Amino acid sequence: MTACEAVFIQPIPCPRKNTAATPDHAASPSAGDQPTRRTPPALVAVPEIPPALSVWTTAQTSPAAQRKDFYVPESTAHPAKMLPEVVRHAVAHYTEPGELVLDPMCGIGTTLVEAVRLGRRAVGVEYEPHWADIATANLALARERGVDHDARVIRGDARQLVTLLPAEYVGQVALVVTSPPYGPSTHGQVSATPAGVQKYHHLYGSTLDRGNLANIGHHRLLAGFTRVLAALRTFLRPGGHVVITARPWREHAELIDLPSQVLACGHAAGLVAVERDVALLARAADTDLVARGSFFQRDFIRKQRESGLPLHLIAHEDVLVLRTPPHSAAVQAAARRHPASQPDAARGSASAKSAA
Repeated sequence: MTACEAVFIQPIPCPRKNTAATPDHAASPSAGDQPTRRTPPALVAVPEIPPALSVWTTAQTSPAAQRKDFYVPESTAHPAKMLPEVVRHAVAHYTEPGELVLDPMCGIGTTLVEAVRLGRRAVGVEYEPHWADIATANLALARERGVDHDARVIRGDARQLVTLLPAEYVGQVALVVTSPPYGPSTHGQVSATPAGVQKYHHLYGSTLDRGNLANIGHHRLLAGFTRVLAALRTFLRPGGHVVITARPWREHAELIDLPSQVLACGHAAGLVAVERDVALLARAADTDLVARGSFFQRDFIRKQRESGLPLHLIAHEDVLVLRTPPHSAAVQAAARRHPASQPDAARGSASAKSAA
């Protein structure tokens, strides 16, 4: 899919009744894996790519140093952990203390942990039970470290947010920070064995699980991610921000421009792109950048150069910032369908009108 194409997704209706989810309340793996139809490019308004506004120096310390003391050891096995400093910058810049932060694909809970450390409330959704357990353990560890917080992890498919998240969150989310699963060539760890260098911790769950967005192919991943972004509008407050980290990757030597495609997904979901920033994955020294690429990434680059493709180590991620329209019709409609999410006075008034 190119930036000039989009995926047509039917709007996700907000259910008439919504209850708080528990780990047993997860949707079935195939529940959100709907058939995808392409919309002809001529019928799609391609969103204008916003200019880069700033560079976030988010890798001045190593990833391990950023996670020290606030993440259980099992967290290291996740194939695509977001840098804590990226989350901290976004949370500090786009929210105030006490506001609600959401990550619909929270993994080990980096967004949640860093949000509560900055005095925000947080909620996350995670499809894989193992990572949902790790995210919960990381929140528990934050509490042990003296961070009293209001945060929770809900197990389920992010494409089903409107049935997973309880009504109390409708129209309340000030900020979403997340990242789609992508680019196995940039993920993973390696170890030396008698048989040579072996890669591990580079896959998302079982590759046979077709309910996992990471395992359904690039085009269907974009379709699923559009469904997630559309569902977010039910829970974002008017003017709320969505921060997505993404980077291009190569597939059979072809460059996949994921950041531009994610912007197209956001546009199709009714969100407005307002910024395209850069979050450094390399340390900014006095005169240059010091890359922090893993052994596997360096080995991948070396092999590509030997084959004639002049690649370089990835030194940054794109940070795509979108927001809801100032007066989101989706939020207003959801509030009408979820009276429990309205203030007490408004509910009383509505009840009185109903009785009359």
